[in-house]
Amino acid sequence: MQRTQHERSETTRRELIGVARRLFIEKGYAETSTPEIVRDAGITRGALYHHFADKRDLFRAVLIAEAREVADAIETATASSELTPREALKAGSLAYLDAMEREGRTRLMLIEAPAVLGLQELDAIDGAHAARTLEEGLREAIGKSATISVPAMAILLSAAFDRAALAVAGGAPRAEMRATMLALVDCVISV
Repeated sequence: MQRTQHERSETTRRELIGVARRLFIEKGYAETSTPEIVRDAGITRGALYHHFADKRDLFRAVLIAEAREVADAIETATASSELTPREALKAGSLAYLDAMEREGRTRLMLIEAPAVLGLQELDAIDGAHAARTLEEGLREAIGKSATISVPAMAILLSAAFDRAALAVAGGAPRAEMRATMLALVDCVISV
């Protein structure tokens, strides 16, 4: 069976994203060149620019794929209708920390991305993925009687999760960081 042009195009796009991800993790964004990416992907430079405007656009695609995977992990962990809102928020919290342990993910999402894309674009990507799941979970767990701003709390709690992920990636005790994040979630819900 012969593949369609669209299928071949999507395969090339996925290959470029995969190769770029690996190189961005190994070398960093600044040290990775587009000739290197196309060489490792086994495609022409023209094919790269058919799919992406430039290296920054390719990095954005890598980051969106990472953000989508993190959000999917959170949504999978919280999908059970048997979980209370508090349990779901805690399950999602642990799922985030677990998802961030994928090789190179903290570097891509928390170190390289702010420098490459800027905070405004990064916030927009995060807002469509993990930040969205956090705000939804907080709204369910805290309820309508909250005396605090749920969007503001989501921003602050998200920063704490990111710092926890960076700490674990840097060698902090995983179990201690996870237990502390769950205690923080409990404190937030009790507000």
